[in-house]
Amino acid sequence: MKTAYELAMERLNKTSPAVKLTNKQKAEIAELESKCKAKIAEREHFIQGEIVKAIDNGEFKAVEQLEKQLVSDRKSIEADLEEKKAKARQQK
Repeated sequence: MKTAYELAMERLNKTSPAVKLTNKQKAEIAELESKCKAKIAEREHFIQGEIVKAIDNGEFKAVEQLEKQLVSDRKSIEADLEEKKAKARQQK
């Protein structure tokens, strides 16, 4: 007897089968993810430094703005990554 999970996975595969990626596509996606992580770490490092400077100067509104900028930058970089990954998946 199959579990509910196995039945759900069978139905999912019927409606939208898993896409098989080539080794080249997998490597390209891994490289894109690595670059994305590096960009995010770079932005976090830079903005954290700016936050420390703002705190030292007593500019607490600037701290809040910098934190919002960090969130925005992270979302932008991740959206760009997803777009590039989608292109890599479509290449054959």
